[in-house]
Amino acid sequence: MADGKPQANIGIPVSGQKNSITPIPDFDPPKKPKRNKYAFACAILASMTSILLGYDIGVMSGAGLFIQRDLKISDTKLEVLMGILNVYSLIGSFAAGRTSDWIGRRYTIVLASVIFFAGAILMGFAPNYAFLMVGRFVAGVGVGYALMIAPVYTAEVSPASSRGFLTSFPEVFINAGILLGYVSNYAFSKLPLHLGWRLMLGVGGIPSVFLALGVLAMPESPRWLVLQGRLGDAKRVLDRTSDSKEEAVLRLADIKEAAGIPEECNDDVVQVPKRSHGEDVWKELLLHPTPTVKHILIAGIGIHFFQQTSGIDAVVLYSPKIFKKAGITDDDMLLLCTVAVGVVKTVFILVATFLLDRVGRRPLLLTSVAGMILSLASLGMFLTIIDQSTKKLYWALALAIISVLAYVATFSIGMGPITWVYSSEIFPLRLRAQGTSMGVAVNRVMSGIISMTFLSFSKAITIGGAFFFFMAVAVVGWVFFYTLLPETQGKTLEEMQVLFGTFFGWRTTMRELEKNKRVTGTDGEGDQGNVNGNGQVQMGTPKN
Repeated sequence: MADGKPQANIGIPVSGQKNSITPIPDFDPPKKPKRNKYAFACAILASMTSILLGYDIGVMSGAGLFIQRDLKISDTKLEVLMGILNVYSLIGSFAAGRTSDWIGRRYTIVLASVIFFAGAILMGFAPNYAFLMVGRFVAGVGVGYALMIAPVYTAEVSPASSRGFLTSFPEVFINAGILLGYVSNYAFSKLPLHLGWRLMLGVGGIPSVFLALGVLAMPESPRWLVLQGRLGDAKRVLDRTSDSKEEAVLRLADIKEAAGIPEECNDDVVQVPKRSHGEDVWKELLLHPTPTVKHILIAGIGIHFFQQTSGIDAVVLYSPKIFKKAGITDDDMLLLCTVAVGVVKTVFILVATFLLDRVGRRPLLLTSVAGMILSLASLGMFLTIIDQSTKKLYWALALAIISVLAYVATFSIGMGPITWVYSSEIFPLRLRAQGTSMGVAVNRVMSGIISMTFLSFSKAITIGGAFFFFMAVAVVGWVFFYTLLPETQGKTLEEMQVLFGTFFGWRTTMRELEKNKRVTGTDGEGDQGNVNGNGQVQMGTPKN
């Protein structure tokens, strides 16, 4: 111990055994908590709502080809049809914040499923373009509800040790939905033209029925229950979704403090201060934000902005047209290539879920965006070569396809899931529903703009130029993430707010936090830096 370094194994010799040591329990490394199966099941059920958006994105990429032929619409009308759902989803995402505070997170998920089911049925029976747009409107509202509420519920029910893993599930199911949509395209492509695309869109309503029924088996969010003053119900949910009884007690204390409920108040039903029910939330978010709230808002909205403006929806929605531009002309081959895109996205998002709580948000995000930059650069280059060539270049075609697959892989392993994880975990409890809905709104607006302008944009500056533009946006995004986004791995939802508010100086705050933890006798091991493995960090002024 003379060198001042911590010793990994401290114990006492056992008599009669050479070099044998009996470990002292207090000095053993803390055991990593087992995965909470109940929280895992709740996260899966809530996140499956996101499959609705994924299915629509995937199915429209192929159905658009057949809709354009059957209804004889222009590229401009097709662009609007493809992207308008994202604009309509704004209504759902904004309404979901207040709705989830009013009827609860769980019933808001049920409402999302019901609305999307109605939209899918309308689209499936659409006789013309106008009626199809009505169906897109209804389905869009349902998607907006689902996108906002799924990550919020999952973040609020998850223990800190596996929050990244569980909160990434909405993105997993978006990708699963995209893959199902691609498969549906291929499966129904052989049917008569007027019937095939209608079945592709209509069957999307089937999963929403099972989702609405399955969600009823879930518990309500413990944070919402506390905001209603139902401490007894919240405690029972926390006992089942925490890694230990001690953590459940500490999580409840954190939520009570954030909700303005006195610590000594332990009745099953209590009176909650009015401000905790959502009054003045928008004023606190937009008109008079504190430096901490301003930093959180910039980070939460910024990550959603760059996720979409780096071109993911252009690639996913228009992959058949991209592959056609690259030189593939057969419909079956086009649809099979899009299925390959869906498979790659799904595989890599599953890999990401296991890395989030091991590697951390920042390293995974920065590595992901760097990979996106490289693949976008190569895709732009090879599409430009193909565009300017007078003959078919099979090597360039192969490399363009590889670049598309590399792009969706690098996106899915970081930028895709981390956007939803990060934005859902940084907002304080009183601002979470509305703050998250703002991030989702920006996400959908940018997705709609990209989706509804990609064909025109790529004609104006060439398809290769469009991907060089997305590459430039991704470069700016990488700089933004590196400078402004602190690591949130392993922090409880309430304590991570100490990392925000200093903007570019968050690294100094992080070092101060680590220094204070050493002073209070914690080592940062076992639960990604949480004191006693229960998510508590004590802040204070270190002793000189």
